[in-house]
Amino acid sequence: MTTPSGKPGPSGATAGTFIVSAVLIFALLGLGVGSLLGSAAAGGVAGTMVGFATGIALVIVRFKDY
Repeated sequence: MTTPSGKPGPSGATAGTFIVSAVLIFALLGLGVGSLLGSAAAGGVAGTMVGFATGIALVIVRFKDY
């Protein structure tokens, strides 16, 4: 589905991919930083929460015109 502006329309798969990708990237970053600071589990949890918030923000910014 395309919109009159030529951009593809919103897709649940695209939104889900943004969220999952952000969660995975930030969880891995959190694990790395946490392991350097001595608590990998806490870093992974913090990274997961930041990643989820970032993924939601990416979806809102990407699909705000729809």
